[in-house]
Amino acid sequence: MSERIADWTSGEQAITFQTCGACGHVQYFRRAFCAACGAPDPREQRASGKGRVYAASLVCRAATPETRAHVPYNILLVDCAEGFRMMAHGESGLAIGDSVTASFKPFAGKLVPFFSKEA
Repeated sequence: MSERIADWTSGEQAITFQTCGACGHVQYFRRAFCAACGAPDPREQRASGKGRVYAASLVCRAATPETRAHVPYNILLVDCAEGFRMMAHGESGLAIGDSVTASFKPFAGKLVPFFSKEA
């Protein structure tokens, strides 16, 4: 695998994705291979942080003691501008189809992507 770009999973305020050099498939979640064709070493890139809400769910019950202080919180599926879908936190009141932009906020001791409605 080529050198990794730092992103939110390592504390940086960035979202990364991969593109396959063989078939052009775009994927989120790092892998050593393309999930579509199996080609090795997909190329990593930084995402713009822009997208559109695909689904939203309000979490009203804490899954762990660490998340209890955050209840209620909104979990989203976001179709990102680069062609991949990701799950992330988001502001309350977002609806399916809303245009959103990512920032980063602390949640249960970690820095996580947080989407807000685009102005």
